[in-house]
Amino acid sequence: MVMPDALPATDLDATRWAAVLARDTAPAAGPFLYAVTTQGVFCRPGCPSRPPLRRNVRFFADAPAAEAAGFRACKRCDPKGDRAAIHAASIREACAMIEASETIPSLAALAERAGYARHHFLRLFRDITGVTPRSFAESVRARRLSAALAQGARVVDAVAEAGFGSESRVYESPGRVLGMTPGAARRGGAGEVIRVALAESALGPLMIGATEAGICFLGFGEDEAGLRGDVMQRFPQASIVDAPDALADAMRQVVGYIAEPRAALDLPLDLRGTAFQRQVWEALRRIPLGETRTYSGLAAEMGMPKATRAVARACAQNKVSLAVPCHRVVGVSGDLTGYRWGVGRKRALLAGEKVARG
Repeated sequence: MVMPDALPATDLDATRWAAVLARDTAPAAGPFLYAVTTQGVFCRPGCPSRPPLRRNVRFFADAPAAEAAGFRACKRCDPKGDRAAIHAASIREACAMIEASETIPSLAALAERAGYARHHFLRLFRDITGVTPRSFAESVRARRLSAALAQGARVVDAVAEAGFGSESRVYESPGRVLGMTPGAARRGGAGEVIRVALAESALGPLMIGATEAGICFLGFGEDEAGLRGDVMQRFPQASIVDAPDALADAMRQVVGYIAEPRAALDLPLDLRGTAFQRQVWEALRRIPLGETRTYSGLAAEMGMPKATRAVARACAQNKVSLAVPCHRVVGVSGDLTGYRWGVGRKRALLAGEKVARG
């Protein structure tokens, strides 16, 4: 592959101009800005403004170069990121306000504190964090509740300290709040049974963990002890029961998939996470076999183009590999970046799926 910097100037400009016309936010020509001589502004290639005439366009590597040539930053696409930084700071302050409040602040109060109209603040908050202020506040309460229960607080006291009005609010939907009942969380998962099975695969030792609801863990490791530790990380007091026979069918599907990918794994899953995490995991499951997405691309497909970092974090927190194919997400440059179970395994999985798709 010829790198953009190695292309003749005429070819590079042609590639950049094509990116401007396509409003490509991740152009193959690499990062650049374009300036419009008739307007005196410079823009990102994804600027929503009407495309200028080609003869009025100049290209620059970065903002300082464009400014040195006498151009000013476009107010629509914010090529220097000044407006984006102001917005991000406002949302950070709103998050801090939520964290510090004993109860959930109203949308009106948050918007007024940030200095925006409610509808504009709501859009900014969702774009930057990936969730609504309400969902963020709910996750804060759930984290407080989980921490209090882990420290041994009585359920009634932990519920009150976390900001829930009553125990019934938590018990109405314990799976949404904690992934289990408050009592089970207080006991570190004591009383919950996780069945596990271990097998060798083409990618090394593989372990499956399942509750009554479905597969809650599917991962690789270097040895059985490490895998068991991974299973128990969330529920240190849960009962881990070897159940190779009960999980034999699921294990055959997984091992067979690794050897020869053909279709998506159709396994009953017990996915425990926040509403946003589950939304990301469902988006991962929609990526077709043999295809990849960038983190920013996946965020855009979810309708949250500014939530790239939040999407990346949710991918990293996935504990059910293959069935929730986080290995199909790569860096914007195509780099494999990190992978919970090793970049080598990620590379092998993608290669196998690409061959299978043909």
